[in-house]
Amino acid sequence: MIERTLVLFKPDTVQRGLMGRVLGRFEDAGLKMVGCKMVWADKERSKKHYEEHVEKGFYPGLENMITEGPVLAMVFEGIEAVALIRKMVGGTEPKSAAPGTIRGDFAHASYGWADSKKIGLKNLIHASATLKEAKAEVELWFAGNELHSYKNVHEAHILN
Repeated sequence: MIERTLVLFKPDTVQRGLMGRVLGRFEDAGLKMVGCKMVWADKERSKKHYEEHVEKGFYPGLENMITEGPVLAMVFEGIEAVALIRKMVGGTEPKSAAPGTIRGDFAHASYGWADSKKIGLKNLIHASATLKEAKAEVELWFAGNELHSYKNVHEAHILN
């Protein structure tokens, strides 16, 4: 039940200076960061990360969005972390994301707007959708020696 999952603060989160505010939400929920680094994704990494979308018409905008600036890549660990983080992030389209979610609180872009501008949807964050996806994405973005094990204060309260 303790899972690890990938979270990417996309270039729009970095550029808007929202990293600290968004990161605090994960820490407040008791999730433990076990890996973190800033990466400027190139086209090759984009194609690997979004491989299921490469042949789709919207992919060029998606690639341009993820490669336009640095990404803060993180691995979080916690009880059912994949589902918890997806719930906290909110729906993929910010204009439809529920208030209280990261996308619902910090963005309002829509698919229609992005499509009309022929750009990738500015939705702030990527979070692995499944445990299988999380495992593959963590391996794509992090080497094993970049992930750390340690105890945090939350573990004393939830694991005992």
